Amino acid sequence: MLELEEALNRILSTIQPVGDEFVALTDAADRVLAEPVVSLVDLPRFDNSAMDGYAVRTADLVAARTEQPVSLRVIGEVAAGAVFADKVAAGTCVRLFTGSPLPEGANAVVMQEDTRLDPLQPGTVWFLAAVRPWENVRLRGEDAKRGATLAEAGDRLTFGQIGLLAAAGLPELKVSRQPRVGLLATGSELAESGRALQPGQIYESNRVMLAALLKQAGAQPEIFPLVPDTIEDTRLALERALACCDAAITTGGVSVGEFDFVRAAFEQMGGELNFWKVSIKPGKPFAFGRVGRKFLFGLPGNPVSALVTFLLLARPALKRMQGTSEAGLSQGPGTLTGSLTNSSDRRHFMRVVQDHAGRVRSVGAQASHLLSSIANANGLVDVPPLTTFAAGSTVTVLRWDR
Repeated sequence: MLELEEALNRILSTIQPVGDEFVALTDAADRVLAEPVVSLVDLPRFDNSAMDGYAVRTADLVAARTEQPVSLRVIGEVAAGAVFADKVAAGTCVRLFTGSPLPEGANAVVMQEDTRLDPLQPGTVWFLAAVRPWENVRLRGEDAKRGATLAEAGDRLTFGQIGLLAAAGLPELKVSRQPRVGLLATGSELAESGRALQPGQIYESNRVMLAALLKQAGAQPEIFPLVPDTIEDTRLALERALACCDAAITTGGVSVGEFDFVRAAFEQMGGELNFWKVSIKPGKPFAFGRVGRKFLFGLPGNPVSALVTFLLLARPALKRMQGTSEAGLSQGPGTLTGSLTNSSDRRHFMRVVQDHAGRVRSVGAQASHLLSSIANANGLVDVPPLTTFAAGSTVTVLRWDR
């Protein structure tokens, strides 16, 4: 039975990105860059005004005070998108608006609140304060120089990066292809939602839960039909899924029961298992293997066990398939409002909810079949064997909602 870190290392050392594709910038949010991106232009492209006001020469306003204003003659007006063809000479100024290019000869902008018009002399503006060189001016290239790297390979693109890349004039990007993942649930007791349950049956819930998590991780889920508990049905289902997907995720059928056929069926179709037990709770029975360039992640059937093993072992692999530089869950500190106790001999990843103030509490019972505990939680706390974290302790929370 492997420790979690060894199991994860074995998985990630086997996984490679699944390939690249080009997408329009408008479709690139949350995609992973396959190559660095450089700016095609200076940002800003030219010196421009940061506000509505007047372009001036600072030397003309050295003596300007509220009690002793200085007047300048207005020789033009420049709207955003236009260009002033003349030059600002001594004793003159140009009316500007936010984003207007700074005219030649000017080296500062005075906001209009620090000026007043002269009703007796149209075209004359009185300035009530001095101004520093380049005050209220957005300088060419101060945000990014042409040719500067704006984002690195492996970055998952945020809305802020999308805006920056749009301003840099990039219409499309080379990104990692999103892996296609087949979802299989094994068990003759399972029934599809909406159908009448027969005696002994339950509705299957793991595939839709995992499909949502796959989308969040940047993968493309494909849900396959339920798989009865026979080795023939299990093998055929795996073959169908892996024929059209980059990986298959199964739930159920990976333990040691006489109706657990996933491992045997995978080996029967030529697959090679790397390992199938991990020293964590919940989720000890977890199988990882490959056949050719396709991968199997065999998760336990209990919903909580399926969730935990997906988050800790399958999700990082799917991130690696996309070439992302960050594969793990988001994590940060929190303060326990009550104690967490692990009395077992395996690490227990306990479900918790963390509020906006950083307070962390257990969702209650930690049994691996309790779907309500998943619905009410937003993270996990790794509690070592035979350990109690007392109320008030600072713990690290692994968040799956970020």
